[in-house]
Amino acid sequence: MRPPGGAQIGSRSLLGALALVVLGLLAWELRWVLLILFGAVVLAVALDEPTTLLMRRCRLKRPAALLLVLLLLIGLGLGLAQVLLPELAEQVRQLGLLIPAVAARLAELSARVNWLPDLNTSVSSLGNWEKLQPIGGQLLGLAGGAANSTVQLLLMALLAVLFSLDPTSHRQLVIALTPRFWRRRMEALLDECREALGGWLAGMTLSAITVFLLTWGGLALLGVPLALLSALVCGLLTFVPTIGPTAATLLPLAVALLVSPATVLKVLVLRLVLQNGEAFLLTPLLLRRTVNLLPTVALMAQLSLGALLGLPGLLLALPLVVVLQVICEEVIVREMMDRWG
Repeated sequence: MRPPGGAQIGSRSLLGALALVVLGLLAWELRWVLLILFGAVVLAVALDEPTTLLMRRCRLKRPAALLLVLLLLIGLGLGLAQVLLPELAEQVRQLGLLIPAVAARLAELSARVNWLPDLNTSVSSLGNWEKLQPIGGQLLGLAGGAANSTVQLLLMALLAVLFSLDPTSHRQLVIALTPRFWRRRMEALLDECREALGGWLAGMTLSAITVFLLTWGGLALLGVPLALLSALVCGLLTFVPTIGPTAATLLPLAVALLVSPATVLKVLVLRLVLQNGEAFLLTPLLLRRTVNLLPTVALMAQLSLGALLGLPGLLLALPLVVVLQVICEEVIVREMMDRWG
């Protein structure tokens, strides 16, 4: 005969398993809400770093310091827009004009290789209205997705400002939802997650700025058109390691194709040097005190979240892995594995 205590333990285990399944299903249904929430936390940490610095140096209250940071960011953005936006807009216009020239150049090169398909026939076949209709539908879907992403970004920014206005209350809310015996550990865990995330943001920002400036200067010295636009794309995609820099190289290579094959080779060498220097020298140097991600873990996280959540998941994969790594080290390794037996 089974003792009553064993029946209680079995029922509790069953209820616990069912609760985990329900929580998992609920999290999956609310995945976009959770993604926006985590993105807002990342932006809030980015805003909190200069806000805290101003509070310490200038002895300002948090709302005034946060307002000053936002005004400085807006002023910096407007200043950069006045300096770079006219040239950037002109290069975007030139890109629209160069796309047919790049396609013609590729068709000319493919005509010299027997095993490549005839690009001239493929491009001319797109003139058929029946074949253009699916492309129009895809463009409309892309426009709808862009509008949805814009709304999500605005909501994310609003939540980030609200988090930055009163981080203590939100922190206390998370701690209050933790069992009493583990609340001190939760406080330390939140501090470590914030430190790791802030270090990652600072390091990646400096790395992206460095890549942008070096790419811009290198392409300008090589005489490649659209140097500013290509450098801006390369700098922004630095925040998506492994995948981003490789994809960003396609734009300057395509533009360099219009100049000469030798220029293509020079651009490829330039991007390989900068990409490897950033990946193996600059970024590890900037992040050595805060977080150390294995390239395989970073790549698998990007591929997994990109497949599940699309572009937003791909962009937030690395900060999420940074936080999960801290949680795994502090909770799973130290609290469970190190105490086993």
